[in-house]
Amino acid sequence: MNYLAHLHLGGAQPAQLLGSLYGDFVKGPLEGRFPEPIETAIRLHRRIDAYTDGHPLISQAKQRFPREHRRIAGVLLDLFFDHCLARDWRHYAEQPLDDFTAYVYRVLAEEPALPERLAYVAPRMAAQDWLGSYREFAVLGQVIQGMSRRLSRPELLAGTLPQLSRLYEPLSEDFRLFYPQLLGFVRQNTP
Repeated sequence: MNYLAHLHLGGAQPAQLLGSLYGDFVKGPLEGRFPEPIETAIRLHRRIDAYTDGHPLISQAKQRFPREHRRIAGVLLDLFFDHCLARDWRHYAEQPLDDFTAYVYRVLAEEPALPERLAYVAPRMAAQDWLGSYREFAVLGQVIQGMSRRLSRPELLAGTLPQLSRLYEPLSEDFRLFYPQLLGFVRQNTP
């Protein structure tokens, strides 16, 4: 799962939202590095990732990609599933997506001690509305292009947007089957 899904799943309190994002920016042991509510949210983020990575529907979805893209299929699914969540937000949340994203951006702006990389990314995330923009499939092309600039082997991402377009319907169905199961997992694993 990518940023939007983690934020949706992690809880609505500011510390939960922060920890949901920190999970992508903080590695290693946590004990005492952050306030306990943030560490609890980071641990949930990690459990969500482990559950997702080991789920049979995710394995099936990765197999839909041609062999040359399977190595990065997990990353592509994370992006595509955030697109699906943004596109279908009203099915999974009562609060409108624009209100939710505005709240997340406000929480980030009000936190003075974001992890270094997140502190760098958060203002751009808000200014460009990364979370809300996932509604539009074309945005995935921009995200993939940005990712390819940061990779030592950018050719791994070559041709992946047309693959996502070709696989749009089956991957959308994979999301529709998987996300309710993930929601159930989070409900069972949230104190």
